[in-house]
Amino acid sequence: QIHPSALIQDSVIMPSVRVGSNSIIRNAILDKSVVIEPGAQIGIDHERDKSRFTISAGGIVVVGKGEIVTA
Repeated sequence: QIHPSALIQDSVIMPSVRVGSNSIIRNAILDKSVVIEPGAQIGIDHERDKSRFTISAGGIVVVGKGEIVTA
């Protein structure tokens, strides 16, 4: 489920991912069953992303299976 107000750019979304309203996802891979809560951002603040996720050498943010991403 991807909420119509969510913005997703240059990303791969696996099955059973839920993306909440007003979320922004850029340059990311979201594994199965990830939940992106309303207003959450991925790929915007790389310092914050580094503390929560794996980031490839090319700058792709990888969110692991079943993770819940808060705003």
